[in-house]
Formats: sequence, structure tokens, C-alpha cells
Amino acid sequence: MSLSRFARRLGIAGFAALIAATSLTMAPRAHAADEALRVAAVLPGSIRDQAWNQSAYDGLMKAKETMGIDVAYAEGVAEPDQMSAMRDFARRGYGIVIGHGGEFQDPADRLAKQFKDTLFVVSSGATAGGNVATINFDYRQLGYVLGYMAAKVSKTGTIGWLGATEIKFSTELVEGYTKGAEAGKPGTKVLVTYMGDWNDVAKGKEAASAQISQGADVLFPTMDLASNGALTAAREAGVKAFGIYYDAIVDWPDTVIQSVIMDVNAALVHFLEDARAGKAGGKEYVYGLATSDAARFGSFHEAVPAGVKAEVEALIADLAAGRKQI
Repeated sequence: MSLSRFARRLGIAGFAALIAATSLTMAPRAHAADEALRVAAVLPGSIRDQAWNQSAYDGLMKAKETMGIDVAYAEGVAEPDQMSAMRDFARRGYGIVIGHGGEFQDPADRLAKQFKDTLFVVSSGATAGGNVATINFDYRQLGYVLGYMAAKVSKTGTIGWLGATEIKFSTELVEGYTKGAEAGKPGTKVLVTYMGDWNDVAKGKEAASAQISQGADVLFPTMDLASNGALTAAREAGVKAFGIYYDAIVDWPDTVIQSVIMDVNAALVHFLEDARAGKAGGKEYVYGLATSDAARFGSFHEAVPAGVKAEVEALIADLAAGRKQI
């Protein structure tokens, strides 16, 4: 599976009922135990993308099942329609409106001034405060581990990173990846490609093939559906790659050597538990290796040398315990 933000076309008919249990009004007044929490999410891509959007959808469904919450959502919302979709949910009285992706930051900031009793939440958002919250992972920390590992297993001394657009998620992830590569093997060359698209499988394959032609023998694609194209290119060229969001070795057993599992599902459940308890507010929520249910790594491929595996496991333990900072 891979990452984040992508099919996009507003379909109000696609709004499905999903989260409620106590309503939160943010500006922020305290949530009362007898109020119903109504949560709506606007997703830029498909709930079946095996990545960013599906993980959020699964988190909402888990919250529905475990907390008895109802949620509404819209999937495949194109960027020009994202503000109107969020506004519609706010007007309909949803106490929490989630924009699932960094591109929702501006719409959330603008709408927060109009709907002061609504808490707007931006996944991978850049700025929190007032009645705007952000949910993020420690992207630098997670990218650092994979960059370190990539440098250790690379035979060419050149590795690749592929993303869609330059938002917080991408820039911090590639920053950590680059620093980790230098720590793993000084002088490792890191190729960075921004495709400008999250879902175009053909573009993903083309971008990955271009990096492979430049000598990259370990790739880290971080798009959504487009990552499948990059992984296909890696498989066909016989080079290795990393997965994202889930333990992708299951689907790419000959290609993926490790995966960073940024479990949006678990992160959303953590946040919604706080919201139901009346403790959610306009601040940044960050999940890293210290919260292993939300941020962790998957299975090591058998091709990873035992020594490298031991080093990476020790690095992960140090980061999780706070003994090492990025």
C-alpha cells in the first residue's frame, strides 16, 4: 500500500452516514456528556486506494464500531470542491469536520473564522490553533529510519524518493529520509522526484523508471495509487522498495523490503477518543514511534542482511525511547 490524497470529485450523493456519540463545538467550549459527537470527513481520494484515504475511512469505521460514533464522509473530492464540501458539513451541524490532507489547510483556516463552534481538523496540516487542529506523524523520524536502511542495503550508493506534491507530509518525510541515508552511509546519493499527482499509476511507473535509470536501486514511493506504478517499475527492474501505510511485503513479496506503517486508522481513533471525552482542541496531534499502534514499521524482507536488520531495530528502539532525536 502506499500514500496520500487523490481521486477527487465531489459527489454529495457519496456522503454516507458514519460517526456520532456526543457533539463537540470547538471555539472550544467543553463537550458535554449528553451531547452527540458528529464527525464528518472530506477525503480527496478513494476509500479503496489501499493507502491514505482508505486508512482514514477504516479509522472512521473503527470509531463507529468501538465507540458507537456516527460519521459522514465524502470521498473523491477534487481540490476546487474541498472548501464547499467542508462548509456543507459545518452548516449541517457537524462538530468536527476533517479535511484529510495538507491541501485542506487553507480551506480549514478560512472556514474556521465563519464556523467558530466547529473544530476543523487537517490531516498532515501545517498550522493549528483556535478551532483548527492538525493530525500528523513524526515524518522526519519515520523517514530517517528508511533512509538509513536504504543506504545500508544499496549496492549502487544511489537511492530514490518519490512523492506527489510539496506539502508538510512530503517535505518532512524526504528530509528525514535524506538525513538517514547520510547517517547510514555518508555520501549516499538521494534522488527526489515530485510527480504532481497522487494517483496516476503510469506517471508513478515512469518516475520510478527514471530514477532506476540513474542508478537508484532502493526506492521509497509515497504517493497513493501512483505508488503501485512505482512498485511495478521496481519489480520489473529487480530493485528494492519500501511500502507505506501498511505492511506492503504482503502484496509485493519480491520487491518491498520494509514498510513504514503510518496508521491513520489508529491515529484517528486516538483523536476521536479525545474528542468524545471533550479533550480535543485546536492543537497539533503528532504520532511517532512512541505511539507504536499509530506509527511503526512492518516486516523485514529475508534479503535484508541480519546485521542491517539488527542495526535498524536498534535505531527504532532508540527513537521510540527518546534516546535519539532527529
